[in-house]
Amino acid sequence: MKKILILLYILIYLNINAQEELDFFLNGISITDITSYGNEIWVATGGNGIFKYNKTTQSWVQYSTSKGNLQHDFFYCVAASKDLVWAGSTDGLFILDKKKDNWIKRKFGLGGQLSNWIRSLAYDKYENAVWIGRFKYLTKYSLKSKKYTDYDLTVKGDEKTNTIKCIQVDGDSTVWFGTEAGLHKYDKSKNLNRNGSITFYDNRFNYFNGEGEQVSISALLFERNFVWIGLDEFITPERPEFNLGGLYKYNKKNDWNRFDDSKGLTGNGILDIERTGNFLLASTYQFGKNTKEMYGRGLVLINRINGKVIPVTDERISKTINSIFFDGTFLWLGTDKGIIRINFFNKLAQWIKGDK
Repeated sequence: MKKILILLYILIYLNINAQEELDFFLNGISITDITSYGNEIWVATGGNGIFKYNKTTQSWVQYSTSKGNLQHDFFYCVAASKDLVWAGSTDGLFILDKKKDNWIKRKFGLGGQLSNWIRSLAYDKYENAVWIGRFKYLTKYSLKSKKYTDYDLTVKGDEKTNTIKCIQVDGDSTVWFGTEAGLHKYDKSKNLNRNGSITFYDNRFNYFNGEGEQVSISALLFERNFVWIGLDEFITPERPEFNLGGLYKYNKKNDWNRFDDSKGLTGNGILDIERTGNFLLASTYQFGKNTKEMYGRGLVLINRINGKVIPVTDERISKTINSIFFDGTFLWLGTDKGIIRINFFNKLAQWIKGDK
């Protein structure tokens, strides 16, 4: 009887610790983006509005049409500052005044209705501004002057170089803008409207090793001497080399190291990337060239020191992970079925051990 009790105690202990490693929130809701400011986690969803999680009180607040406090439910991206939150939709930019707890909507005239599809947002703390990536055109909003400025990034008449997919601020001097047909690097010491302020990378001049017909940028991440660049995969029987996907490690000296399924990635399409210590995390997908649909392929760890790729195999984690966010303690995964919060450093050892 004593042995049975001891066994039950061990099983209960293991079960409790397993639960502590993974927490599940917003079950059944499609998550599109996650960010934070201070002790707040902000979440954009595809159909349920915007959520705020307070890490101090461990409580959630929902903004949606069902709650009567937001006039839209489908969002692609979210960014936050001390006083404001911005959320991008297919129908313009929504802005929350935190003090008033009230949302307003901003629409853009340049480019027509399609230009009001906001696909990427980035708050720039160095300039106290927010960068707004639209399906057509880039916009900068200065919180100091309260002025919106539009920019046309079109290169050589290719409209896809002006369709913004992702934005990342790289310190106080540089901002990167990923598009459907290449990557813009902006030197903030120069006027964005002037020649020479932007360096453009596509697959010409052996950028991205010259691979594929074109490169569609889906995710960006920086470390001291490298830029990690995630690409979309989009191939068909008629155009098998159109967008090959993959994850590139670029050292800013035109050396491009590509990771793909031949090096251990679970899919060549990249949904998002994040960094935690010596590891890069990437969520992947595979594009069905016949079905023309995306199939989530889960999460992988990449050791930034030796380049080893470790697929994460946990049946509790959805294969479609649209957003990855690390808050310094917890890893937040925004999936097609809700949020998974992981006590990352506890779980990391198990993932690495399981790969051996």
